[in-house]
Amino acid sequence: MNPDNFPSSQYTWAGNFSEPMDDLVKRYTASVGFDQRMWRQDIRGSLAHARMLARQGIIAAEDLADIQRGMAQIVGEIESGAFVWSLDFEDVHLNIEKRLTALVGDAGKRLHTGRSRNDQVATDLRLYLRDAIDDLQVLLGQFQTALLDLAEREADTPMPGFTHLQVAQPITFGHHVLAWYEMTRRDAERLAEVRKRTNRLPLGAAALAGTTYPIDREFVAAELGFDGVCENSLDAVSDRDFAVEFCAAAALLMMHISRMSEELVLWMNPRFGFVKIADRFCTGSSIMPQKKNPDVPELARGKTGRVYGHLAALLTLMKGQPLAYNKDNQEDKEPLFDAVDTVSDTLRVFTAMIPGVATRPQAMGEALRQGFATATDLADYLARKGLPFRDAHQAVGLAVRRAEDLGVELPRLSLSELQSFSPMIDEDVFSVLSVEGSLAARKHVGGTAPEQVRAAIARARARA
Repeated sequence: MNPDNFPSSQYTWAGNFSEPMDDLVKRYTASVGFDQRMWRQDIRGSLAHARMLARQGIIAAEDLADIQRGMAQIVGEIESGAFVWSLDFEDVHLNIEKRLTALVGDAGKRLHTGRSRNDQVATDLRLYLRDAIDDLQVLLGQFQTALLDLAEREADTPMPGFTHLQVAQPITFGHHVLAWYEMTRRDAERLAEVRKRTNRLPLGAAALAGTTYPIDREFVAAELGFDGVCENSLDAVSDRDFAVEFCAAAALLMMHISRMSEELVLWMNPRFGFVKIADRFCTGSSIMPQKKNPDVPELARGKTGRVYGHLAALLTLMKGQPLAYNKDNQEDKEPLFDAVDTVSDTLRVFTAMIPGVATRPQAMGEALRQGFATATDLADYLARKGLPFRDAHQAVGLAVRRAEDLGVELPRLSLSELQSFSPMIDEDVFSVLSVEGSLAARKHVGGTAPEQVRAAIARARARA
């Protein structure tokens, strides 16, 4: 390479360099291919910074007007697809700055006064994630509405509840769907908490030590809707806790959807046959014409691992970094962006799919009849009559064994046979042993009685 031919003005940092960047290094270190998605946030942050500089008398009012005019043109170019993104300028920040300078001259060069790319990118990333969380909360709310609609539709539909994947007690399908809803409530709370900790302004920290210019960070924070400023300049430019924390919240959200998916996949299996999913969310087989595969929930299970990987990647990225900024942090964006995209797409497709879930009450009822689901109700019945619960538990266990030997359900045992296990049993026992009686008896807050399912749905809708 001939140093005399090195166009140092092409690179903002090139004044102290004697040769241009190697093309391989240029490709390896460039981030503009993925960080250009933050262009709106970058321009928003730059305009707020420019207004502060003018307000503080650091740049002239004419410079501010030129910057605003140039940025408006850049917005139009990007939105129309006319903007040319260049690897020569590394990232979204320099691409926009170089174009601004080409449009408005020295005013564009003055924009970077009092800031560094270190605090600029940290600000852009927080703005991006804040916007993404707001969008995700809307999608999550739509998904919750779909779940509540399904729960309301199936508030009276009996099904077996399981522990250890064995029939345990009768519940309603609506009650089960409300368990999914409760998971999403916690997800929404976590996202709100992450947003709160994300919503602090790094700009003004400059490279790591702050700046000698008389800046007003609180003004910029207010302009950009931040709750306050990052208090330490070293931490401000190097902190990525908010990105890690978001990926942790995203991983939990996807884990919840994966658990829902696992149940839907199981329930679609003919050995269960509890639900059907609308054909538009299933696929067939290239060889077996009878197949309807639940590809959407299956793929959601797989994509959950993808988001887990992004969380692990960010934790690993950050664990060995000394303060303050390091180039390693360029690797924070792709995992974060993909986590946002994966959760967004998953919420959209599940919101569309849930209304297409149809129950098969006959199969659910058959499973209830096979599993002695009301055995606990019989034990509770005896305990209410004064028999210690452990003794009642043993008596009912003997009754279940007898019913198994005869190949019948508990309610099909005769009264005299039931009384052989406890003389406290009377004719009213058969209402206790019915599925309907079992459901209706659990009428406390959080219980599976249909009236409580509807009350829970009403409370959820009132919170929305």
